Amino acid sequence: MHVARRCLSAFVLTAALATTGSVVAARAPQEVAVRVYDPGHKDYHNWDEREDHAYRHYLEERHEQYRKYEKLKEKEQRDYWNWRHSHPD
Repeated sequence: MHVARRCLSAFVLTAALATTGSVVAARAPQEVAVRVYDPGHKDYHNWDEREDHAYRHYLEERHEQYRKYEKLKEKEQRDYWNWRHSHPD
């Protein structure tokens, strides 16, 4: 009886660990959000798909070609955040 209990415990533990591993492996990869600091408004913004969409809309309004945000000059970045704060989602 004692040996059967040990075997059953080992089986249950193995099944639990195997299930946990497959659940972790099945998870969808999480999108890594880039945080951008807005010094003029003293806040942070997650640069995700939504923010990229807003940035592209901002460029369209100004009839400017797309440039990566991080390539903008400091004043241009400030201008974007000023616009962004007046155009919430």
